Amino acid sequence: MHAIKATFTLPDYILNELSEFSEEFGEKKSHLVAEALSQYFDTLDLKLALKRSKEVRDGTVQTISFDSIKAELGL
Repeated sequence: MHAIKATFTLPDYILNELSEFSEEFGEKKSHLVAEALSQYFDTLDLKLALKRSKEVRDGTVQTISFDSIKAELGL
């Protein structure tokens, strides 16, 4: 995995908790932040899937059939 440095502004209480967990578990802060974001992104993926599913059920978006896609691509 390639790591890129980034700068973020966070509330002091989050930085304090991050420091405490980092010390307690002997992990780098950047590792804890990366793990936390990865897990949160999984939650967001589910939230987005549920939103899209609702949009399809409500008829606010239309789906495209697999057969239509194959035909369009000449498969």
